[in-house]
Amino acid sequence: MNRVEINGKTFEVSVPEADIKLRVKELAQRLSQDLEGQNPLFVAILNGSFIFAADLMREMTIPCEISFVKLASYQGTASTGTVQEVIGLNEDITGRTVVIVEDIVESGLTIQKMKEQAAALHAGTVKVCTLFFKPKLLREGTAPDYVAFEIPNAFIVGYGLDYDGKGRQLREVYSLIDK
Repeated sequence: MNRVEINGKTFEVSVPEADIKLRVKELAQRLSQDLEGQNPLFVAILNGSFIFAADLMREMTIPCEISFVKLASYQGTASTGTVQEVIGLNEDITGRTVVIVEDIVESGLTIQKMKEQAAALHAGTVKVCTLFFKPKLLREGTAPDYVAFEIPNAFIVGYGLDYDGKGRQLREVYSLIDK
């Protein structure tokens, strides 16, 4: 299925499932190598990163743990410009290596908030791993440490990313083609 319609908008495949699987495996190999001996805690940001985080964890070859937080910053196809914490981090991360797992990094507001929270909780090292990165939109914070795909400024759905709660289940990633 090359095109899908969600809430009256048309999306077209932009990243095939096979490409996603390959890049997730490559990221896990790199993370496993870089973080060997550290027992990192992966902190996945819900809802969008849940599929990416699950697939990434299955490919990890070193001991590691995972936890989840829920942050919200989108309405429809646009960012609100603010990040609201819905479910926070409950683990003791003092001195630990923390890897923030994001579905997509655009402005950097969400990862900046997570980095600040990790610092306040006395994390050792904090890294950011994202499936998608829009470097031209980065306003705050730093670029992610681990990136599967750099993409242009297009609205995307699938593989955990949604449009008004729909489309997360799609195995491929689709870009909006009509506005």
